[in-house]
Amino acid sequence: MPVDKLYLVLGGARSGKSRHAESLIEACPPPWRYIATAEPLDEEMRRRIAAHKARRGNGWHTVEAPRDLASALDDCPDGTPVLVDCLTLWLSNLMLNGRPVETAVDGLLEALERRRGPTVLVSNEVGLGIVPDNRLARDFRDAAGSLHAKVAARAEHVHFMVAGIPSIVKGTG
Repeated sequence: MPVDKLYLVLGGARSGKSRHAESLIEACPPPWRYIATAEPLDEEMRRRIAAHKARRGNGWHTVEAPRDLASALDDCPDGTPVLVDCLTLWLSNLMLNGRPVETAVDGLLEALERRRGPTVLVSNEVGLGIVPDNRLARDFRDAAGSLHAKVAARAEHVHFMVAGIPSIVKGTG
């Protein structure tokens, strides 16, 4: 993976996004930083988080940043390969806690511009299904689509995961 390159890895649930993103980062020399946005609010989510941690081996340093993603990125040492998993959980954390989404997204984009080192962002593509039946879900879907478009415009590489297989949307790999 080239230095200072930004990757966006999109896909549906259980499409292999996280594993693919981890493999991109692991192509770089360790140590690697994993910025986790999930919050262990129930037992099922605690199990998911534990499974992700168990899958990652030595060389990974985990930072929890459920809402202040820009600061977490700014705190990463220059040159350190960073994986953010995932943007849609971060977005839902913002929305459910009444945080201003546009301000946070602008802060994220600015932090990505300042970043020096390989960065892989993981996110769920939620806009391929039916139109949600409630306003919060529609607002979330729309905010996720806008976030993805803004990040993809800045990324050198965009991969879309389908059934565990990466499809190259932008860039060469």
